[in-house]
Amino acid sequence: MYTRMHTFSRDEMDRIHESSLAVLKETGIVINDPESVEIFKSHGVKTEGKKVFPSAKDVEEALRSCPETFTVKALNPANSRKVGLDDFVMLPGYGAPFVTLADGSQRKSEYRDYVDFVKLVQGSHSIDMNGFLMVEPCDSDPRAAHLDMLLAGLLCCDKPLMGSPVSRKAAADCVELLAAAFGGREGLADHPVSVALRNSQTPLQFSEEMASSLVQLARGGQAVIVAALIMSGSSGPITIPGLLTLQNAEILAGLTLAQLARPGTPVIYGSTSSAMDLRSGALACGAPELSIIVNLTAQMARYYRLPSRSGGSLTDALCVDAQAGAESALSLVTAVNSGINFILHSAGILGSYISMSFEKFIVDEEVASMVRSMVRPINAGEEEIDERSIVKVGPGGNYLTQPRTTRLCRKEIFNPKLMNRLNIEGWTAKGSPDLRNAASERLKGRLESWTAPDMPPSRRADILKKAGELAGGAPLLAA
Repeated sequence: MYTRMHTFSRDEMDRIHESSLAVLKETGIVINDPESVEIFKSHGVKTEGKKVFPSAKDVEEALRSCPETFTVKALNPANSRKVGLDDFVMLPGYGAPFVTLADGSQRKSEYRDYVDFVKLVQGSHSIDMNGFLMVEPCDSDPRAAHLDMLLAGLLCCDKPLMGSPVSRKAAADCVELLAAAFGGREGLADHPVSVALRNSQTPLQFSEEMASSLVQLARGGQAVIVAALIMSGSSGPITIPGLLTLQNAEILAGLTLAQLARPGTPVIYGSTSSAMDLRSGALACGAPELSIIVNLTAQMARYYRLPSRSGGSLTDALCVDAQAGAESALSLVTAVNSGINFILHSAGILGSYISMSFEKFIVDEEVASMVRSMVRPINAGEEEIDERSIVKVGPGGNYLTQPRTTRLCRKEIFNPKLMNRLNIEGWTAKGSPDLRNAASERLKGRLESWTAPDMPPSRRADILKKAGELAGGAPLLAA
């Protein structure tokens, strides 16, 4: 396949791999969780206090036990999704503390916002999986916020979902609640039913929460993303090959821990690393360097025969404007064309992860549908070429009246639901709406058309009962 973006040679990838192993052997990586350090130690990995030193053999054995592809099971089996090889999934934004309103103002996110984003995912034709922590609800009790979000994902949507990774307890609660939803722990054994995001603490550390929850989720049979967010020139080297080497060392260490905790745990090789803005010191996730790193991260994941993860519709813009559209489209197209398998932040995110926007979610959905149309397989067979029609119409004819055009018009040509294709007269007659106005109008209909997915009352009761037990007296907004 031809691409103008840089393609690593095998020698270049070998060099990054060997340099990463040298870093782990000589410098090691700090794991701020005693249980995780003990897991490494019990498997013969060299440790010094909190620092562990996985060897090339340790890493290679871990890589051999990682599946190249896996299926995430959904409550509705028709919505289960494969991750890896040529299969990819798109997910909404993640981790935003604020909601950006249609007028560009921000407010703290609330649980009702979280539920509305779940409803949008349920009705989406381009977003394959439900997220977790799409926004951080300020009105949820901190002791039970993870349960509130998981309950919204289970009761308002029947697509696969992301799991809770925010602490050891939250990860354990996640496994217990998923077991209640899927009919017991045996229901989690064959296929994972969630994917949870685990980030390293660059440079060369894993926090106690990240490491301990990774272990809990792996033991519970759930898939994990081991990812890094490195800022070149700040938390990591300023050169992209140096950044990729540091990122790779951190991912390989986390991947090894997951396999030591439970061999065969599905692991996704992930990154949202990018450049530091040299004027402000802030992360620049709309920068071209992010797309370069996404492309090269996908190549390194394939080198290891692992599924890959990156961001999708990312932008530094603070409102739904031309900057948001340009940066988001560039990063999403790069992720899809580079072969990324798990595309987080495919809809809704603004301001370098600071907020989610309902209007941007709707716009990003449309762009995601367009990108899917761009990469759909095309078969140049006899029926598709239809030489007879070309001969029949001949010079100066038209194809508009051909029966084949009528039959295939809805299938062969992308039909936008949001983007304007009216001429100036038609657009003016509709009030000259801009894209943000059109998205706001469409948003109302989308939320009004949501219907709760089918679920046996007994299963719903089991889920709510288990959530109440896990909350330990903390109030649940979802109840």
